[in-house]
Order: sequence, then structure tokens, then C-alpha cells
Amino acid sequence: MLYPYQLPELPYQYDALEPSIDERTMHFHHDEHHQTYVTQLNDAVQKWPEGQKINLEKILSAPARIPEHVRAAIINNGGGHWAHSMFWKIMSPSGGGEPTGVVADAIKKSFGSFRAFKDLFSTEAASFFGSGWTWLTIAPNGELAILSTPNHNLPQADDLKPLLVIDLWEHAYYLKYQNRRFEFIENWWHIVNWPQVLENYEKK
Repeated sequence: MLYPYQLPELPYQYDALEPSIDERTMHFHHDEHHQTYVTQLNDAVQKWPEGQKINLEKILSAPARIPEHVRAAIINNGGGHWAHSMFWKIMSPSGGGEPTGVVADAIKKSFGSFRAFKDLFSTEAASFFGSGWTWLTIAPNGELAILSTPNHNLPQADDLKPLLVIDLWEHAYYLKYQNRRFEFIENWWHIVNWPQVLENYEKK
């Protein structure tokens, strides 16, 4: 992702993830929230000419190198843009089920079984306080880990590559689920795009 940043189109229709995520939420989430992050990110990077030539993921992997006068705006809005762009692709109308291939093997090796991984991930996401994201990541040594980050902070800042992510900001689920975050998480598993997770893993 390079400046000027653009809102990516959804890889499916707004109602395609029903009933797990409703059409109204998708319009609100994608067209309003994500677009706002893109707009504000472009405004911030416009004030940092050097950053206009650097890939956004590289920028966010070393946040301390961002000039102080635009650092907060780029971390907040750049992280929001990057994470949301991944989040849309990590879901699919034909998703759900369990992973296969090397991803399934890696999950079993790290967590014992897919069921154990799913339970740990769901518990982590449900118990996370406030707004943020829960990720499945892979370290340079190949180890998988589940972690949550507040706000729009990304795992790349800790040299971890994201494979899977769920959005825990209230705008991701509140219109349909209100305060029932765990119900949102349970239904989200029905639309996880495991082929995309596999692609992310193979690019590690």
C-alpha cells in the first residue's frame, strides 16, 4: 500500500456475509469507518513527503521512525486502513469450516487441535477490554501465537506477521449484536476465509 491510499472494494456484496454480519453493518463499517481512516491517513502522510514513498506496512512496522508531528495520526489511521483491508479479505460467503493443508498442520502443532485453537482465540477476543483486534500471527521462527492489540496497533511492530484477524471495535458488530460480543465471535467463525489464511501463511 502506497500513498495516496484508497478504500478497497469489498470482495463480495454487502449482504453476502448474512446472517453472521448484516448488510447495514457492512455499509456502515466499510463505507463510513474505513473510508474515514483512509481520508485521515492521506491527510497525515501528505505532511510527510518521505513517507509517501514507503509501503504502509513497512511504516507501521517501525512506528518510532514516523515523524512525531504525524506519528499518532499515521499509527491510528494507517493501522485502521491496513487492518480493515485484511479483515475484509479474511471473510467469505463460502467460508467457515476448518483449515486444511499446512495451516491446519501448523495450528495443530502449536495448539494441539483446531478446536483448542478456536476456543483459545474466541476466549482471547471475547475477554479483550475495549476496542482493538485479535490476531493469529506467525513469528520469524515459525511459531504461531494468538494476541490482541488495542486500538489500531499492528503485530508487525513486534515482528509478527498476521495470518487471521477479527475486528473487536463496536462498530464491527454493535448494530446487530449490541453488547453480545461473544455471539458475534461465534458467528464470525462461519465466514472465516481459510484459503486466504493459507495464502497469508505461504507468504510468511
